[in-house]
Amino acid sequence: MKQVLQNLRSGNTQIAEVPVPGVKSGQLLISSSVSLVSAGTERMLVEFGKAGWVQKARQQPDKVRMVLDKAKTDGVMPTIEAIFNKLDQPLPLGYCNVGKVVQVGAGVAGFELGQRVVSNGKHAEVVGVPINLCAKIPDSVSDDEASFTVLGAIALQGIRLVAPTLGETVVVTGLGLIGLMAVQLLKAHGCRVLGLDFDKDKLALARQFGAEVVDLSQGQDPVKAAEVYSRGRGVDAVIVTAATASSEPIHQAALMCRKRGRIVLVGVTGLELSREDFFKKELTFQVSASYGPGRYDPNYEEKGQDYPVGFVRWTEQRNFEAVLDMLAEGRLDVQPLITHRFSISDAEKAYELVGGSGPSLGILLTYPGMTITPASRTVTLRSDDQKSSSAITTGKSVVSFIGSGNYASAVLIPAFKEAGARLRCVASSAGVSGVHAGRKFGFEQTTTDTNQLLSDSSCNAVVITTQHDSHARFVLQALRANKHVFVEKPLCLTEAELAEIETTCAASGSQSSGSSILMVGFNRRFAPQVQKIKQLLSGISLPKSFVMTVNAGSIPADHWTQDNQVGGGRILGEACHFIDLLRFLAGAPITSWQNNRMESVTKDTVTLQLGFADGSIGTIHYFANGSKSFPKERLEVFAAGRVLQLDNFRRLTGFGWPGFTKMNLWRQDKGQRSCAKAFIDAVEGRCPIPIPVDEVFEVSRVSIALAHHQSVPLV
Repeated sequence: MKQVLQNLRSGNTQIAEVPVPGVKSGQLLISSSVSLVSAGTERMLVEFGKAGWVQKARQQPDKVRMVLDKAKTDGVMPTIEAIFNKLDQPLPLGYCNVGKVVQVGAGVAGFELGQRVVSNGKHAEVVGVPINLCAKIPDSVSDDEASFTVLGAIALQGIRLVAPTLGETVVVTGLGLIGLMAVQLLKAHGCRVLGLDFDKDKLALARQFGAEVVDLSQGQDPVKAAEVYSRGRGVDAVIVTAATASSEPIHQAALMCRKRGRIVLVGVTGLELSREDFFKKELTFQVSASYGPGRYDPNYEEKGQDYPVGFVRWTEQRNFEAVLDMLAEGRLDVQPLITHRFSISDAEKAYELVGGSGPSLGILLTYPGMTITPASRTVTLRSDDQKSSSAITTGKSVVSFIGSGNYASAVLIPAFKEAGARLRCVASSAGVSGVHAGRKFGFEQTTTDTNQLLSDSSCNAVVITTQHDSHARFVLQALRANKHVFVEKPLCLTEAELAEIETTCAASGSQSSGSSILMVGFNRRFAPQVQKIKQLLSGISLPKSFVMTVNAGSIPADHWTQDNQVGGGRILGEACHFIDLLRFLAGAPITSWQNNRMESVTKDTVTLQLGFADGSIGTIHYFANGSKSFPKERLEVFAAGRVLQLDNFRRLTGFGWPGFTKMNLWRQDKGQRSCAKAFIDAVEGRCPIPIPVDEVFEVSRVSIALAHHQSVPLV
């Protein structure tokens, strides 16, 4: 299918061939008929992409500080690579979509096949959208009209925050699509409306919709005009729908308002506020969050948990419905706002218009409609007839990836390619990241159908890099399909999942000669400096003491990694790395463990204590309450009157070690490339299993226990 993507590094817009997304639980799969280009938002994205490095940095000072912190701790080159990888990711454009339901996900009620719906789906021939971001279209509303629903909801939410009453005077600053719909909705509320803009055509439309207007291009003073229009009292409220870097619209809004007036920012402006402007009048100022309550709440948007109507009358979805009702009743007229129409195949012309200086307002993209087949979920990126024979009979590793997120694209896929693997297929849920990774690294196919990937006989190894709650399911499917499996940590989230994986491995003889290999991406043990530590410790038979300090940094409580059902929490999701590292260096089974945590909402500032069968002890300080400017990882090893200190996988220092003082690297190396190579070498029979499966299960079992605060006391 065709989809509109933008490159944030160059600003170029392209129409890409992307596999049709699969429908997830709680989602609708929608075949698009029309979508609306949000000129203001999408113009800003295009302009950001076309801006130079200095301009990009000026627009995102917070990101610049993050970059500087990363450079201090990880080094310049890894930081530059991370920036390039982030900017290289294609951005799907659009959020005003209309189409028909072609597939209903599990757990969805209230929607049927063939229904016309509006959603915040992208500019694509087929979109998958959670149900709380969809609404049914009344029969009397055309597809063209319905495509304005999402932008109308943005305008409506701003009005709800202003809370106008009948007869109040409201100023709308900026008469783009959202501003012009705000004018009409305010008139429907019984308000007197004054519109401000520089564009004569937009001013004429606002006048047509019943507003008085001020032409800023003629030098008219908006503050004086507002004073006259409000009969000398000051306006009751101002809704700012303009897009500008200037703070002047907010300053003007404050001057226009009466005492205790209200200002709501719906658009994007500078926010250098003057206390004097707000202090004397006791003004209220609020920034509107897009479509309404539920926006940016993953429980509402992704998990479909609606807010009770008795407590939250207007949610995102209910705002969509309200706008559709206004369209059906003819109280909101969007036909005059449509200025251009393009086929999806000609969408690049639409974005030339968006980024140009020519006049435009409502730009519609139309879609021919497509029949979804199993084949439409896979896109061939290149063919290689010379390598079409079975990998299992030739002994060559042919690897497919399930998941193509940031870590996979920035680290793992390059590592496996460097290790010599033939890259067969990459799967992603929405299709976009898979197409990007597939073309960038030379995969033969990309798909949104993991079942097709797992049943592919020409692939003999699978790398799993999806969200943590899917790891166990994909591991089991891959093992049962007789694939070698490399799964990013953690292996699984529950003891029941671990038991099923162990049973499956035992039944298939996994890890025995000629059988499937199961490996978790515990890369720290493969880092060159850790290998050096292991070598130095090999000559010491006495127990060792390990202190691992991880300055993990804060992650919001609503991030998916903090969700015990999805990410498993950070102890299981990330601290397992360091449990495995100490297990590797101790060279003895873990016999006791304990979790001492600081009380917090996220419970991710902890000290983990481990005891080993040979008498060694280990402490892992996993702290989320430190500064990002401090190095992230430090390991200290005390043994036989000697000490080793590893700082952030760049500097290794020995104290009291005969013949060893230091091993420093030009750049940080956490062992990802060596970890991938070890797996490929094992698949192709050049070396033994890199991590014994018993250790994988042991570390997983201890990590699950510690994540659930279960302890086996140290003795």
